[in-house]
Amino acid sequence: MEPRGERFPKQRQVLILFLLVGVALAGWESRRYSVMEETESGSFVANIAKDLGLGAGELAARGARLVTEDNEPRLQLDLQTGDLILNEKLDREEMCGPTEPCVMHFQVLLKKPLGVFRAELLVRDINDHSPEFPEREMTLKIPESSPPGTVFPLKKAQDLDVGNNNIQNYSISPNSHFHVSTRNRGDGRKYPELVLDKELDREEQAQLRLTLTALDGGSPPLSGSAQVHILVLDINDNAPEFAQTLYQVQVPENSPVGSLVVKVSARDLDTGANGEISYSLSYSSQEISTTFEVNSLSGEVRLIKKLDFETISSYELDIDASDGGGLSGKCSVSIQVVDVNDNSPELSISSLTSPIPENSPETEVALFQIRDRDSGNNGRMTCSIQDDLPFLLRPTEENFYTLVTNGALDRETRAVYNVTITVTDLGTPRLKTQHNITVLVSDTNDNAPAFTQTSYTLFIQENNSPALHFGSVSATDRDAGANAQVTYSLLPPQDPNLPLDSLVSINADNGHLFALRALDFEALQAFEFRVGATDRGAPALSSQALVRVQVLDANDNAPFVLYPLQNGSAPCTELVPRAAEPGYLVSKVVAVDADSGQNAWLSYQLLKATEPGLFGVWAHNGEVRTARPLSERDAAKHRLLLLVRDNGEPPLSASVTLHVLLVDGFSQPYLPLPEAAAEAAPADPLTVYLVIALASVSSLFLFSVLAFIAVRLCRRSRAGWGGGGSVPEGHFPGHLVDVGGMGTLSQSYQYEVCLTGDSGSNEFKFLKPILPNILGQDIGRKSEGNPTPHNSLGI
Repeated sequence: MEPRGERFPKQRQVLILFLLVGVALAGWESRRYSVMEETESGSFVANIAKDLGLGAGELAARGARLVTEDNEPRLQLDLQTGDLILNEKLDREEMCGPTEPCVMHFQVLLKKPLGVFRAELLVRDINDHSPEFPEREMTLKIPESSPPGTVFPLKKAQDLDVGNNNIQNYSISPNSHFHVSTRNRGDGRKYPELVLDKELDREEQAQLRLTLTALDGGSPPLSGSAQVHILVLDINDNAPEFAQTLYQVQVPENSPVGSLVVKVSARDLDTGANGEISYSLSYSSQEISTTFEVNSLSGEVRLIKKLDFETISSYELDIDASDGGGLSGKCSVSIQVVDVNDNSPELSISSLTSPIPENSPETEVALFQIRDRDSGNNGRMTCSIQDDLPFLLRPTEENFYTLVTNGALDRETRAVYNVTITVTDLGTPRLKTQHNITVLVSDTNDNAPAFTQTSYTLFIQENNSPALHFGSVSATDRDAGANAQVTYSLLPPQDPNLPLDSLVSINADNGHLFALRALDFEALQAFEFRVGATDRGAPALSSQALVRVQVLDANDNAPFVLYPLQNGSAPCTELVPRAAEPGYLVSKVVAVDADSGQNAWLSYQLLKATEPGLFGVWAHNGEVRTARPLSERDAAKHRLLLLVRDNGEPPLSASVTLHVLLVDGFSQPYLPLPEAAAEAAPADPLTVYLVIALASVSSLFLFSVLAFIAVRLCRRSRAGWGGGGSVPEGHFPGHLVDVGGMGTLSQSYQYEVCLTGDSGSNEFKFLKPILPNILGQDIGRKSEGNPTPHNSLGI
């Protein structure tokens, strides 16, 4: 229910709306039209459009509808001309019975804007029914002692017409004893009474036959007649008399069959057969005779059929009390049927709009009318719907209501509403009627597609096959129909150098991603792009998501040895002094692997050696060291075959050959091993570039060393020639050049190139490499072991 503070403004708005409608449609007060009963079907009654001030065709444009209370199609509205015509002959007696005036209420409903034109049709009576007596012959027993002026009630005739067309007077055939007097009662009905003008003599005339005629006031007047058979009796000078001439009772309409309505009582002062009273209905229509019965002995009036207040609300009964001598008395019983709440409210839908577009402002859903056939509080009604629905009920007029939306609806929140309209009367007990309306909410494109993730990370193995499906993106749209159909597309990459169109494609219908060509981890390890999802609404809505693609490395590159060089030139020979201790670093194998991760983890292994057990290689860093002390028995030349293996699956490997020369002193020249031959360099461009770079650096270094030595030798030669060819004793300063951390070996190395002073060929030799931490000790031992000084040059 709305709060009290909110309901009053809305009521004022409704009143203002009605006021505006009333001003705009001036003259739309209730109209009354009339028509004679039994008028032919199709007859013109009135022009509604003219009375409403509307032009031709406006009724059709505004969806005019004719609504009657009993929903009987007695009238028809021509929407083009606005003429109200009869759809059938009207029988006033069938429609209203004795009720006068006979009025049929109807409404004309208009839309755009809403309007209700109330009107009523008065069905005027014509004299189409003649008076009829309930019996063709009635018998009266009149004692011969009856004095002149005695009145004898007669059964009245019935005329279904009303007003002047009903019975106006009675007459009787000419005779010398009686005349007829027409008596008006309080209810407006006229009864005939037979009045005795002259005393009867049974011995002279035992019976009489007279004709009683009932005449109505129509033009021309109609009549009906009945025979009155008069039996002249011997003296019975007391007629029955009722205790009351009028009995008034109220009977609830839900009284069961057999219920006592009233008990009438009459008495007769005569005795014997003349005092025995018998009760009967003096006049009974078919409705009365099928509803009530009178006990002839007790005078009890009981129900023999259920009452219905909504059909007949009152009855008038005439009861005769006749004695055995032929005298009778009459009383009237007025029965008022008391309404009980036995009719549930009725609801009829005039218009219904479904589905309703979502996000629309306040919208009219339905127009309906409620009615309760009971009266009083039993006919008063309240109308309501569920509190938890976004709808409102607004009363218009004449028990019409409109069901409107309370603001915009959202189909994604709720697409179907089941509105139950409950109409409850105020009777005791309360009765109610419920009517269900299903309101559908149609979709508009108000939701953009939404990806299940704002970003996706997908993985693909390098060297994949083209057109490989490596992942999917997914987006959903909360709308329905075409508004929810999603199309996927690739958006232009932010990096203009990324050839996205040649790398990836997407299935526009399901978001599947495909690699267009084989990917190479070493060339492209990762890339990212954006995908769009667009619905098919109008206008179309879209959203984006980021896709990151990680290329997974495959073990497709074998290790490449950087040192020692395997370029087919003179083999690389490492010099090892025979005095080297175990663990002496001979050389270090340096290799790289273009792969990554565990595919680039390298391990080193000594496959073959000239003398097994003399040298060993560390598995993780490739350092080749002596495994035991060297002896004079060990060969001077050694050839080591080393294997470099990665950790991929399957593992790839490369081999390298290392030549080692064991030297004793400086006098022994070093000669290259003739059998050492470098393996053919791989044809890989990276290998070629590395070999060229290393060869250039090595050549430059060797050229620098040779140039430096040549310069020193030239200076010594000039000094020898100037000094008588003697060479001064003493050492050159040590550690002239210390090259460390060149990337080939893990430690700094120092070589001594010694030149003998008395050598005629100026021969030189490379001596053992000396570690920096034992350099001082080694120089001291040389000084002690060689009393003849040598000229030395440390590089």
